[in-house]
Amino acid sequence: MTAKPIAAEVLELLEESREHARYLGELGVEAIALGAPVEHSKLSDAAPLAPAQTAHKWEAPPRIEPPPKPPAKPAGSRSVTSQQPASSASLFGEPSPVETVSKSNERLEDIWRDIGECTRCGLCEGRTQVVNTHGNHKARLMFVGEAPGADEDAQGKPFVGRAGQLLTKIIEAIGLKREEVLIGNVNRCRPPGNRQPTLEEAAICRPFLFREIASVQPEVIVVMGNTAVRNLLETREGITRIRGKFQDFRGIKVMPTFHPAYLLRDPSKKRETWEDLKKVRDYLDGVPPQASES
Repeated sequence: MTAKPIAAEVLELLEESREHARYLGELGVEAIALGAPVEHSKLSDAAPLAPAQTAHKWEAPPRIEPPPKPPAKPAGSRSVTSQQPASSASLFGEPSPVETVSKSNERLEDIWRDIGECTRCGLCEGRTQVVNTHGNHKARLMFVGEAPGADEDAQGKPFVGRAGQLLTKIIEAIGLKREEVLIGNVNRCRPPGNRQPTLEEAAICRPFLFREIASVQPEVIVVMGNTAVRNLLETREGITRIRGKFQDFRGIKVMPTFHPAYLLRDPSKKRETWEDLKKVRDYLDGVPPQASES
């Protein structure tokens, strides 16, 4: 076999590998293990390279096979509800079917009564009290963070510490008052040492947040920080990549931005956060308020 057909085979392998890598990239795969043996079946008949050619030997990358596609859903099957099972251990499995948030007749008080003195996960062991969502039950704008901190755990209200005081100033800067919006977290109990909630802890708690969203039906949700973004939007994308761009949560506009606690550590990000919130303000100013229901 001449050098020309060999080069053609190599180019074909490269193109196939590139296509597989693009496919995995669309699934959110960020790294690929290369421990599998290299497939040389297409080069097995090639003549050995001359010594001068082997000085810088190049090996074709391993062929990356795409993961098997999930079985098709039977015709007439219903989409999943907004509540996810507590046993869900991962946020990054198969994407959720496209759906919208249907208006719920539940009151927030009904949801909080259901939460009660929650002992559904281990966070209950170290908390002082459950910190439920707080604010206007008919808010057009909702803010969602990660979990309560020490001040919130002590007072029983979200965002009342230093980060909460900064959030209040941000809300006032876009022409609203704190009591006009709704503020909550993915998790309602303070993690020990203010650590990030685990996937299991978030999966147990976030269905209550989804029920609150269905009850209030805010027009925009500002989701703050990586943990909250990944739990609400079920995305692998980091906050720095998607902040400032409206996303969608089942028909509701979502604006990802930095968490106020992060702004306290890095004040240089306040300008970007302000740009994000101006987009929210402009959107709300351009959309007439929804008619209140009796």
